Amino acid sequence: MVIKTIDATMLQKMFIAGAKSIEAKKEYINELNVFPVPDGDTGTNMALTILAAAKEVADIQEPTMENLARAISSGSLRGARGNSGVILSQLFRGFTKGIQGEKEITVPVMAQAFTCAVETAYKAVMKPKEGTILTVAKGGAEKAVELVKTTDDIITFCDQILSHMEYVLSQTPEMLPVLKEAGVVDSGGQGLLTILQGCYDILLGKEIDFESLKSEPVESVASAMRSDEVSTADIKYGYCTEFIILLEKAFTREQEGHFKGFLEGIGDSIVVVADEEVVKVHVHTNDPGVAIQQALTYGQLSNMKIDNMRLEHTEKVIKEAEKKMTQEEAKEEPKEPRKAYGFISVSAGEGINEIFTGLGADYIIEGGQTMNPSTAHLLDAIAKVNADVIYILPNNKNIILAAEQAADLTEDKDVIVIPTKTIPQGITALINFMEDRTPQENAENMIAELANVKSGQVTYAVRDTSIDGREIHVDDVMGIGEKGIEAVGRSLEETTLELLGNMIGEGSELVSVYYGEGVTENEAEQLSEKLKVQYPDVEVEVQFGGQPIYYYILSVE
Repeated sequence: MVIKTIDATMLQKMFIAGAKSIEAKKEYINELNVFPVPDGDTGTNMALTILAAAKEVADIQEPTMENLARAISSGSLRGARGNSGVILSQLFRGFTKGIQGEKEITVPVMAQAFTCAVETAYKAVMKPKEGTILTVAKGGAEKAVELVKTTDDIITFCDQILSHMEYVLSQTPEMLPVLKEAGVVDSGGQGLLTILQGCYDILLGKEIDFESLKSEPVESVASAMRSDEVSTADIKYGYCTEFIILLEKAFTREQEGHFKGFLEGIGDSIVVVADEEVVKVHVHTNDPGVAIQQALTYGQLSNMKIDNMRLEHTEKVIKEAEKKMTQEEAKEEPKEPRKAYGFISVSAGEGINEIFTGLGADYIIEGGQTMNPSTAHLLDAIAKVNADVIYILPNNKNIILAAEQAADLTEDKDVIVIPTKTIPQGITALINFMEDRTPQENAENMIAELANVKSGQVTYAVRDTSIDGREIHVDDVMGIGEKGIEAVGRSLEETTLELLGNMIGEGSELVSVYYGEGVTENEAEQLSEKLKVQYPDVEVEVQFGGQPIYYYILSVE
C-alpha cells in the first residue's frame, strides 16, 4: 500500500480517530503518572483537549486544509487542560501552521508541519524539560526531516516516525531518573503516541473498535475521603458528572428531549437546564466519557466536574451538586459596574472557597489536581469578572500554562497570572494585594511574597512504587512538601507531624492547617494541640478546608 498525498477529508477522519484513540486509553495513560498520589490526570487532560478540537473538526461539512487548521488550532487552544493539554494544543497549533495554504499533504509538507509543531511547543514552555512529551515530539520531527530524503510514501514515512517515537519514549526513563525509579515512561509522550497511532490506523484503512480498547476505570481520587457508613454496593451509577455546554447553535426543545433521553439510557439523577447560550447538565453514570462525547455534539464544555460516588457520601454528593448548580444559576445575574481590579482563584473545597471569597476573590473556579480547568473555562471566568485588571491565581502548577494561555487570548482586559502553585500561595498572594499600587507593582509584590510561605499536603498512595529512595505502598499516608515526598507512614497524624517538622524552622511564626473532607474537626484540633506543645513559639491556626484528595493542606510562614 502506497499513499503519496493526504487530502482534507482524510485528515479530518485521522484527527477524529486520534481523539477517539486517546479517549479510549486515557485511564492507562493516567496510570503512568509518576507520583503515586490520586491525581493522575495526564490522559484525561490530553483527551479533553483534543476532544474539544475534534468536535469542531467533526462539524465541518466540506473540509479544507484551511478550515481544518482553524478548527484544530482554535478548538485545542481553548479546550486545553493541564500542562500536557496546553503543550498538546501548541503542537497542534504549530502543525496547522505548516499545512495552511496547502491543498494536500505530502511527505515534505508533513515534515515541515512536524518541525513547526515542535518549535511552537518548545517556545510555549518557559523551561522545557527533556524526557517528556516535548522530547518524544522532537524525536518524531527530527526523524521526519531525515526521511524526506529517502521516501515520498506517507505510509512508510509515518510508520518509521512512529517506530522512532516509540524508541524515544522508551528512553525517557533514562532522561528523567524519577521515571526510571517508578518504572514507567513519560505519560504525556505516551498520550501523544496514542493519538498519532489512532491517526495512522485510519490512514491504513483499519476499522477500530475503540470500546474494546478501553481500560477499566481507575477509582476516583476521593477514596480516602469516603464515609464507611454508606454501602457502595447500593450505588448503581458510580460517577456524578457535571458540566456546562457552551452552545454554538440553537438548542431546540426536540434536541433537549433527545439529549435527556440519551442520558436516561446511561444513567439517572438527570438535570438538564437550558437557556439561549448554555446548558447545565448533571447526571449519575458509569461512563462519563459517553455523556461528554454526546454533549460535545452541541458545543464546547466548561465547568466540568466528575466525582466517584462509590467513594463518597451519596447524599452529600447530591447536595453539593444541587448547590453548585444553584450557584451557577446565580452567576448568570447581571454584572455589577466595572471596577479597577478583579480576582479569579482556582479552588477546591467549601471551606477553601469561602476563604478566597472572604479575601476578595470575584470568581472561584472549582478545580485543581483531579480536574484542571480548561483555557475556555478560564476565559469564561475572565469574561464574567467585570474589571479592567484581572489577577488569576491558578494555585496548582498544572494550571499555570492554561491560565497564561487564557491571558494571551484576552484582548479587552489586562489579565495577570500570578504563578501560585498551591492553595497557601494563592491565599498569601491575595492577602498581599494593595489597591494603591500599580498592577505591575502588585504583581511583583504578590510574587515576591510567595517565597515567604512553605506549602505542604498530606494525601494517600494509590499504588506501590519507589520514589526519592522511599518504598511506598498503596494506602500509605504521604506528606508532600515543596521538594517532593518528605514523609511516608501508616498513621495520618504521625506522617503530618513529620512533614511539618521538615517545614517548621528557625523564624517560623505561623502554621495554618486546612483540614479536608476525610478529617474531623476533632482530629484537626488534636493535631493542633500536639503542634503547640512541640513548637510553643509558633502560632497554630486550624481552618476547615473541605478539600477532596488531601487530608490536610498546610502552610508555614
